[in-house]
Amino acid sequence: MKINGRTLKRRLYSLTTLPTRVARARYFRGHGVHSPFVYGIVRQVFMKSHLSSEERVLFDALVARQFVHRRATQLQNLFTYCNYRSFSIDSLSNPCDLCILTESSSPATTLELVERAVRRGTTVALMSPYNGRERAELCRQLAEHHTCTSVDNRGYLLLFTNAALPKQHYRI
Repeated sequence: MKINGRTLKRRLYSLTTLPTRVARARYFRGHGVHSPFVYGIVRQVFMKSHLSSEERVLFDALVARQFVHRRATQLQNLFTYCNYRSFSIDSLSNPCDLCILTESSSPATTLELVERAVRRGTTVALMSPYNGRERAELCRQLAEHHTCTSVDNRGYLLLFTNAALPKQHYRI
């Protein structure tokens, strides 16, 4: 039965996502975030639709790997906002400030890279944390056991390793 072009199944599916949307609503646009660092990330990274500086190194690398323009912009703004100097994508061979892990890496590889990044003090961005049940569970466990601040904005999960940041998890 269709009502206004939407099937009944589609209408009921939106009800199943209601608890997630309500849990995230309290951090809408940074409201309710009591960490100045995370509030700055929400306002200067997630809410910007354009590059905040002339630097485009990470942005160009992500676009070359066919990342969505919005995600590439946000990660470049994060790179600029946190004053990072170097990055790596799907590897941690060289010391870097930001390690971006795409969904193409296996769960075992992802766990190994995250552990090595935490030991080195590298921030990790896990792309597509909800793409499949196995990846969602892996990302939930990583955020749960992470010893510092983690930020989940549905598109990627950020695991910060700055010792000055408390153990907190934000779902934005």
